[in-house]
Amino acid sequence: MAQRLLLRRFLASIISRKPPQGRWAPLTCRAPQRSPGDLTVAPNQARSIYTTRVCTTTFNIQDGPDFQDRVVNSETPVVVDFHAQWCGPCKILGPRLEKAVAKQHGKVVMAKVDIDDHTDLALEYEVSAVPTVLAIKNGDVVDKFVGIKDEDQLEAFLKKLIG
Repeated sequence: MAQRLLLRRFLASIISRKPPQGRWAPLTCRAPQRSPGDLTVAPNQARSIYTTRVCTTTFNIQDGPDFQDRVVNSETPVVVDFHAQWCGPCKILGPRLEKAVAKQHGKVVMAKVDIDDHTDLALEYEVSAVPTVLAIKNGDVVDKFVGIKDEDQLEAFLKKLIG
């Protein structure tokens, strides 16, 4: 998510910036447009850059205040996935959990916390193994599980959280 934000800012700065005159050629797409019997090549219109809609159901926690703001103070129930880059089961559970949360259509959101980057949060919420998933509603932990779950178990976990 951070990489997307940086890429988006970078592209916006390039697009909004005027290139120095005479130094760089304009960035346009040239495709051959031929009429019958004509062998000349005409420039095509410049292509637009489109971005996809940002996923609002899943987000990465950046720091402690971000966790406080987006998870603890959230009016929407939050599923918090404590994971690590080196954790094999986390790589299996993460996409499953994201898919299950997306199926809820905004009734619940998902926060991802890398325990190597945020050891303070992992200690505060007594995470002793990964993956650990917490269900937080109105700032309180209402449910928790450790390890991998299948899709049906994840659906039941989310339904219990939503109420």
